[in-house]
Amino acid sequence: MKRTTYISAAASVVLIAGGPVAAATAASADTARTVTTAAAAVPAAETAEEASAAALKHYPGVVESLDEDGTVWQVDVISKDGKGHAELEVAADGTVTELNRDTDENATEHKDLLAAKVTAEQAMKAALAAHPGQVWSVSWEDDEDGGAHYWDVEVRSSDGKTWNAHVDHATGKVTQSGSDSDDGDDTTDDTN
Repeated sequence: MKRTTYISAAASVVLIAGGPVAAATAASADTARTVTTAAAAVPAAETAEEASAAALKHYPGVVESLDEDGTVWQVDVISKDGKGHAELEVAADGTVTELNRDTDENATEHKDLLAAKVTAEQAMKAALAAHPGQVWSVSWEDDEDGGAHYWDVEVRSSDGKTWNAHVDHATGKVTQSGSDSDDGDDTTDDTN
């Protein structure tokens, strides 16, 4: 009987001492799962394409412009009905901050953008196909003199050159592009 008491007492000491360690280990495992889940819920937005996707997930619509600004992306999104406009800031970790939201836009001002067959995302892909690199900005351009609408996409290549490409809003064709090199020498070429 004494032997059973000693074994029971020894087992109790192990359980008492090991209980907090086991509980801490279990808590650490739960915290690790929670952190991993939280990180997976917000995809990174290190590229223009990722920033666009994060902005559209936050505010569904059509990207009107996107521009890299230091460590964040500035993204303007027009709602699908043309009456809403959101100015968003997308951090590299995918966090979206809404800077401004309007709900009383004149929908006719955005009718051409909303009717464009080529989206900002497709324009970025077309520009990258013509000039490999990384997109730094994309914006919807409408010539106020009745000219054609197009996407203006800025691509920076690995050699330090910046390419400005005009992408046709209906076909996705890169209709004009130019390069600005680091030495200030500008060259322009038409790719048809």
